[in-house]
Amino acid sequence: MVEERQLTHEKLHKAVAGNGAAFRCRRRLQPGGGAGDKVFPPTFAGAVYAVEQRRVPGRNTSVTCVLLDSVQSQANRMELALQEALDASKLKLPVVEVDFTSWSPTDNTEADEKAGHLIDDIGKITSLQVPHRLADAILRDSEAEEEHDGEKLTMPFRQSAKGKALNTANALNATALYQLCPTALVFGMWDSTGPKGGLGAKFERALVSEVVGIGAEVGDLVRGVRRDPLEIRRVVKVLKPADKNWVIADAKAKGAVAPSEVNHSSVPFPKDRTEKTDKNLYAGTTIEYAEQLTTLSLIVLRRLRFPLPKKDEKETDEEHLKRCKEADVAGRTVLAALGLCGATLAFESGMGLRSRCLLWPDGPMMWELLATPGKDPQPFLLTGEDAIKLLNTAVAEASKTGLIWEVEPLKLQPQQKLVDLVRLSQIEATKEESEGGA
Repeated sequence: MVEERQLTHEKLHKAVAGNGAAFRCRRRLQPGGGAGDKVFPPTFAGAVYAVEQRRVPGRNTSVTCVLLDSVQSQANRMELALQEALDASKLKLPVVEVDFTSWSPTDNTEADEKAGHLIDDIGKITSLQVPHRLADAILRDSEAEEEHDGEKLTMPFRQSAKGKALNTANALNATALYQLCPTALVFGMWDSTGPKGGLGAKFERALVSEVVGIGAEVGDLVRGVRRDPLEIRRVVKVLKPADKNWVIADAKAKGAVAPSEVNHSSVPFPKDRTEKTDKNLYAGTTIEYAEQLTTLSLIVLRRLRFPLPKKDEKETDEEHLKRCKEADVAGRTVLAALGLCGATLAFESGMGLRSRCLLWPDGPMMWELLATPGKDPQPFLLTGEDAIKLLNTAVAEASKTGLIWEVEPLKLQPQQKLVDLVRLSQIEATKEESEGGA
């Protein structure tokens, strides 16, 4: 029987400071409905699944596999788990927050348009929720308030003191990013739309995870998705006037459309597997089992440096250098704990990936430390509660070296042009839903 161990800060620090290569978690899952139940993978361009042949341990030949959750999607789920823990006051984490609440909607849509209010209330969005973390356009197109010579000034985020720090950030100078958005150092980031363009700060992913269905059989096209109880036929055409109040069309009327365009009649579907339409829907897939493989690379984290200013004039160069080296290890340990925490919290929240894709693990989550080549990995059990404690301890230890991260969010306001862009998009979405939504 594998010996179960608790992962402590001391063990994590030792692995980061030493030659540990990575932590990994590999586990099998079955559909929530049981073995053999269908699951629905994500669809990609062309409304297709990501199906490929893979080599699987214990098989002599390659096996048909289907991607159930991508690396990017897994990272988003882990960030969401951290956001939920942050909202529940279970942990404190540096985030940048854009507050849309000052642009909340009213009961008068016409007044909303004139005042620049949003139709749907967005609320607050943080760097844990935007697609590109600290380099996201939502943050770029928001404003920060700073005090200069006793006067409060408002300026674009990337022109503020903290925003400018991203312009000089790199693997050897990651202190500002650690203090402002440490998840960017764990899940990766590329500041491709900043002032340096493609030469902007680029950080490799340290944490990679994906879920794959092994032994996949893709289902046939969906047929008879929705049956209309009124048996309305598509040969009977209708017109959609500007006021959206449809009318029956004359036989030769221009612009006549099928009743499905105003949400009447059955959903069209292809007659055979070779017929392609813009509404092709595949009926999921069956799998032998699913596997989730998560890897946290300590090698990637060791490439990061966290330079610190001198404490005071009394601190010698030798003392300062020693403290910076201690801060490097302490900062990497915090990031390792942050990655383990995000992954563990996401795993514990369940594997409901999307509609009709609920997965259930065969056993408890077990982390393994790849520490010494040629030797068996060291196993560790880690609960969400223990992961939060591990992170809090690592943050406290790092602060002793002078590497301190901000626990209060950096608050931004969206620029007017961003609000206008969102508001107009909401108006268009409302039109689309009224005119042709399902």
